[in-house]
Amino acid sequence: MKRVRIRAAGNVQGVFFRDTVRGEAEERSVAGWARNCSDGTVEAVFEGDQEGVEALVELCRRGPGQADVDELDVSDEEPEGLTGFEVG
Repeated sequence: MKRVRIRAAGNVQGVFFRDTVRGEAEERSVAGWARNCSDGTVEAVFEGDQEGVEALVELCRRGPGQADVDELDVSDEEPEGLTGFEVG
């Protein structure tokens, strides 16, 4: 089990970033959440098998949909046993 927290900066709000990430997470059975932050970034947590989590990090790095990611911060965290994927 692997868990990471990401923060994506750039043109990442209003471009279906969170919805695209949610769809991919559900396909890969990765739990977590994604939300827009007041500073214009998107923050997300992914928790699941290493392959699925790493695929989501790469999706965020490339910028899903119309997103243009300038910077992606990734940090490892201890898994909490999340289930499902929420968009806030």
